[in-house]
Amino acid sequence: MHSDETLDPKDWEAMRQLGHRMVDDMVSFLQDVRERPVWQPIPEKIQQQFKKPLPKDPQDPEQVYQEFQKNIQPYPMGNIHPRFWGWVIGTGTPMGAMSEMLAATINSNSGGGDHIANYVETQVLDWLKEIFAFPQKSSGLLVNGGSMANLVGLTVARNSMVDFNLRKEGLHSDSQPMLVYASSEAHSSIQKAIELLGLGSDSLRLIPVNKSFEIDILALEKTMRLDRHNGNTPFCIVGNAGTVNTGAIDNLNELADICQRENLWYHVDGAFGAWSILSSEYSSQLKGMERADSLAFDLHKWMYMPYDIGCILVKDEEKHRNSFSLTPGYLEHAKRGVAGGEHWFSEYGVELSRNFKSLKAWISIKEHGMNKYARQIQKNINQAKYLSQRIEASSELEQLAPTSLNIVCFRYTAKTLDEEKLNELNREILLQLHENGIAVPSYATLEDKYALRVSITNHRTLQVDLDLFVEEVLRLGRHFTSKI
Repeated sequence: MHSDETLDPKDWEAMRQLGHRMVDDMVSFLQDVRERPVWQPIPEKIQQQFKKPLPKDPQDPEQVYQEFQKNIQPYPMGNIHPRFWGWVIGTGTPMGAMSEMLAATINSNSGGGDHIANYVETQVLDWLKEIFAFPQKSSGLLVNGGSMANLVGLTVARNSMVDFNLRKEGLHSDSQPMLVYASSEAHSSIQKAIELLGLGSDSLRLIPVNKSFEIDILALEKTMRLDRHNGNTPFCIVGNAGTVNTGAIDNLNELADICQRENLWYHVDGAFGAWSILSSEYSSQLKGMERADSLAFDLHKWMYMPYDIGCILVKDEEKHRNSFSLTPGYLEHAKRGVAGGEHWFSEYGVELSRNFKSLKAWISIKEHGMNKYARQIQKNINQAKYLSQRIEASSELEQLAPTSLNIVCFRYTAKTLDEEKLNELNREILLQLHENGIAVPSYATLEDKYALRVSITNHRTLQVDLDLFVEEVLRLGRHFTSKI
């Protein structure tokens, strides 16, 4: 019998020493990141280590940690590296990583109750409302990312814009189709949310964009008029505050005017671009974002916090709560004790089990202050401009979209190659950059042209990194062109 057995260490001092070494090793891992490849393939022999059978007996913590150092630590995605610019993925910080350890040690469930994690989240949400000029009476919720934030926001939109109790009655088969409008550059999570909400992807109207990849307002209004004429029910417009392909910002004020005039819900997807509100140069382009009924954004992207942490803000707290609140007897709120507390976050989203993700936001914002974050964001914007200038100065490189915010889309080009060969060439350049550990851009297809896409949400990036990147693209392009 092992009635006195727990999962705590038998030797606390040995665990303390191992923990100290882990912290030292991870700080060194971050400090020396520039000296390593951005990314490297996982060898077959390492992959085989993760096909071993289920452990039945305990292993020494020291041995487990050594296995981590050998088989896991050397093969990350690479986004902590200064030359990682793929997709829109943030970098993390040393203090942010340590705050994760602190949160995991406290191990609170932030679904509800009267404990400090919920007070911390409330303060973080209050700070975010202040940043984005949302009323303090608005509600909000920290979630795992922009996809969940969009789902929550669009759920509130759907439930609030019908004249019956949709949660009880469900979608009526005989009711007019409910339509959502967004540009063709909208993130795929918008379509996923529409599908999950039972509206069907046919209910999402993807509107063409102009040459700057912003939603075409005239096309939007024309489509809405035609839909109403055909007996459909427009109920929501989604504005983009920074599209994922090019960083384009829709005319958010015009979209707000249309929603106000047509009595529609206005949702803004600001996954990363919303943070350009901190840039004196771009804040005016976000005018109208504060008029949104709901706003989705991430803190693990352009606020450089460790994964995962996103947020949804909703102007109307009652509509937000009414879309999710469900309180069975075993979750009944009390006036005293642990089950007390004024704010139960489980009533504002899907999850009842929620980790203490607000701590890393609270610690990070206090450590750096918003002025420093603003400087970092402006630095990334300036770096994108610098990269764009390097591209424009080269006859062998071609920019494929206007540089907006922190995103640059370009390709290597050669007059001797047709479009198909150019696409193949640039795909190979991308793979060579990845596989040789030089840099990690991602890709986009713009008007059938394959683009190397650089999205700089990286506080570690320096100008020398961008110079090295351009020279390597030119070297690889010349090398492979000579073989075609």
